[in-house]
Amino acid sequence: LRLLPQQRYLRTESAEVSALERKRNILCCLITRILKVEKQLHMDSLVFRVIDACQKGQLGPAVQFLSFCCHSVDVLSCILHLLNQGYLRRQEGRPHVLEY
Repeated sequence: LRLLPQQRYLRTESAEVSALERKRNILCCLITRILKVEKQLHMDSLVFRVIDACQKGQLGPAVQFLSFCCHSVDVLSCILHLLNQGYLRRQEGRPHVLEY
């Protein structure tokens, strides 16, 4: 009989996945919060506002202590996720303008 040590990489991997999911959820909430106020916004403007809010630490009252780096790819990925979920939509004549 031989005892093997616990596999630690499984716990590390699940922690990384959890951190990525939290980051995506925070970005999606920030995107919807901005679009709720603006009603419609050019996609480039939205990406800039989200990145600016992340850099300034304006993520909301529940997550102000968090600071993480977000890139335009992260924000665009969340925008596509929200479009697929039906939370956002594109204007018919101007697909680069998003509506809540």
